[in-house]
Amino acid sequence: MPSGRPRASDQAQEILPSPVSTMISIGYGNLVAAARVVSIVSPQAAPMRRLREQASEAGKLIDATEGRRTRSIIVTDSDHIILSAINPETISARFETDRASGSADV
Repeated sequence: MPSGRPRASDQAQEILPSPVSTMISIGYGNLVAAARVVSIVSPQAAPMRRLREQASEAGKLIDATEGRRTRSIIVTDSDHIILSAINPETISARFETDRASGSADV
């Protein structure tokens, strides 16, 4: 008789990153683990500016712009916010290129 609670076999299992994570260049010699990235967004919107301020106050802001204008904000699964001077489209293309070349090796 069902108890109303989902069984362990019915629950989705968490996907853990592999020990050897693929690194993606976010500009000027800075790299980020591809498996840890949740989203890449443009910094112009007001909510993104607030997100940046909150991360700075919480000590979770990483500035990888090398003093240049912020063109993208990268959100990680650990709630860290990474600022990059590279356009979101360019970083996204690097993920796609890596995924296409890495899928044949796995």
